[in-house]
Amino acid sequence: MPSHCRWGILGTANIARKNWKAIRLTGNSTLTAVASRDVTRAKAYIDECQSDVAFPTTPIACGTYEDLLKRSDVDAVYIPLPTGIRREWVIKAAEAGKHILCEKPCGCTSADVRAMLDACKAHKVQFMDGVMFMHSARLPQLRKVLDDGESVGTLLRIVSQFSFAAPDEFLRSNIRVSSDLEPLGCLGDLGWYNLRFALWVMKSRLPERVSGRILAEHGSGKIPVPMEFSGELFFPGGVSAAFYCAFRTVNQQWAHISGTKGAISIPDFVLPFYGCESGFEVNQPVFRVDGCSFHMESHPHRYSVREYSEGVLGAQEVNMIRTFSEIVTSGKLDPTWGDIALKTQIVLDSCLQSARVGGGLVDVSKG
Repeated sequence: MPSHCRWGILGTANIARKNWKAIRLTGNSTLTAVASRDVTRAKAYIDECQSDVAFPTTPIACGTYEDLLKRSDVDAVYIPLPTGIRREWVIKAAEAGKHILCEKPCGCTSADVRAMLDACKAHKVQFMDGVMFMHSARLPQLRKVLDDGESVGTLLRIVSQFSFAAPDEFLRSNIRVSSDLEPLGCLGDLGWYNLRFALWVMKSRLPERVSGRILAEHGSGKIPVPMEFSGELFFPGGVSAAFYCAFRTVNQQWAHISGTKGAISIPDFVLPFYGCESGFEVNQPVFRVDGCSFHMESHPHRYSVREYSEGVLGAQEVNMIRTFSEIVTSGKLDPTWGDIALKTQIVLDSCLQSARVGGGLVDVSKG
């Protein structure tokens, strides 16, 4: 088997710059080509990225996505194309025998994602969505604490928020408010992370029922897209989860997990705050009454791992590319990545379905 995974990038989205650097840093990957519908744009993109993070051999510029998929020197493709056209190109990439790292949300509906996974299975290629925090060094430590039976006790509640306040220019021209290109709005762009985190805490078990509400919407396409969204998930055994995502409120990306003995607070579950470690806090407060004195005592314990926030060896996006490349070069496909992507989309679909009918409870289909 080859020692390096040879990558191509379909599109010149801004987020791809981060993964350009991640590919360069992994040690088991290289970037062969970048495609755009305009070869001049592809060349300009390559020149800009190469001037910042250089590969020993400058990647080739392709003037069509098809040209890149035909290349025999590309093993895997990263697809950050708009969600509205993503299904088409994921399937074409699979048919071309390319392994696929797909931006999120993976599709407009779970039917899209099922079609993608069917194509990947048929052509024996790997599928993974681009949720970087799933590859953070913090998660194994968090799982250990969640499962120790003492720090949290019996798990009962998961709450998270992921948001940023979009400027006026975003509302006028960004594709994330276009119903043609990104019909899921903030729910797809941000809520995907909230839902994935809840599913990760629950060890990939689906909720039985969900509800959702669109709190604000806006759009530059045919119909408005969610700009502010809240939802509730109800899991077997009495565990519930709430989430909020928005293009309207200040940068926040926190998560809180509560149980019968303690609670875990994570201030930056999506992207670790800038620095050299990522961590979380466990607190087991105690309320004491002594005569006329009433004390609420905090008993915090901080856990952390040495993990730089981004852009260096060991950062979560570099771990993601390395893990994917290891799968490709080993020849041993891992279907669990596709499974969790599909589950995330199923729950998202159900939340949006609830919101479209006034916020009532919707049964979550496992189909």
